[in-house]
Amino acid sequence: MSAAQPALEPTPAHLIRRWFDEVWNQGNEATIDELFPENAVMWGVNRPDVASTGPSEFKTFYHTMRSACSDMHIELDDVIQEGDTAFARFTVTTNHTGEGLGVAPTNKSVKLVGMTAVRVKNGKITEGWNIWDQIGLTRQLGLLEGPAAQIFA
Repeated sequence: MSAAQPALEPTPAHLIRRWFDEVWNQGNEATIDELFPENAVMWGVNRPDVASTGPSEFKTFYHTMRSACSDMHIELDDVIQEGDTAFARFTVTTNHTGEGLGVAPTNKSVKLVGMTAVRVKNGKITEGWNIWDQIGLTRQLGLLEGPAAQIFA
């Protein structure tokens, strides 16, 4: 009789894939609670210079985006792992159908790109960094006007 093998801890690459699939593509909010502990920090989801700590602060951003774009789909274009950190380049496709962004729904299709990195410890995301095309979002929704609209056209 052989001893039972310990369960293998999920890799950072596995967790980043699971995060985007379950949280964003499936809309499974319970995965946020499972994978993002109270002391975890996520940078760049609201403003690039502001962090969200723990699942409740992250959910503020999550609810804003999901209520504006409930059919959001995120495709991971590349995933690379180095040690305890995974990096992903992604493409978001969605339709602006709700008021979560503080503006009336435009029903416009939106396509954005971004990158994220997550550090993982004990099967949980402990820290994340995000860069995504926030200017592209405002431009595609017709909210960016004047000279700035021409610069980012």
